[in-house]
Amino acid sequence: MLEQQGSDPTKPAAAATGFPATTEASSYAPVAPPQSKPTVDWSTGLCDCFSDCGNCCITWWCPCVTFGRVAEIVDRGSTSCGASGALYTLVCCGWPYSCFYRSKMRRQYGLKGNCCTDCLLHCCCESCALCQEYRELKQRGFDMIIGWHGNVEQRIQEVAMTAATPPSVEKGMSR
Repeated sequence: MLEQQGSDPTKPAAAATGFPATTEASSYAPVAPPQSKPTVDWSTGLCDCFSDCGNCCITWWCPCVTFGRVAEIVDRGSTSCGASGALYTLVCCGWPYSCFYRSKMRRQYGLKGNCCTDCLLHCCCESCALCQEYRELKQRGFDMIIGWHGNVEQRIQEVAMTAATPPSVEKGMSR
């Protein structure tokens, strides 16, 4: 053991771990757990399918399309609608795969629910769960047909248009 200058030779040298060399319990402050975001209700109910009959019909006859659109937005464009829809079809009915995306979506947007209810909803009522997720993303301002990249481009154009418009000057008192 190497002795450090000014250290007590009766105590062993501290290892270079990056942790403080003190052993006093009072020197460690308790660490507070991370605060989670407050959860909010879904914007529509599970059985509010009739507010969007077009998507309801597509989801009933071809759920891979609705799932692909939802997954593309939830993944923020890292997977395409087509790839997600194809994988959904290959998983055979897709509900184990789609319940994972419901959980991911809930965490992203702070929506109420838990993993158990996500799986139960997708296992028992896949079409209603997919329609609810689709409607939620629409309510949050996404155009589900143009996908993630289309939404990003659309928002960039909107910002550019508002930045290019000069402020209006009111006529009134002058010096």
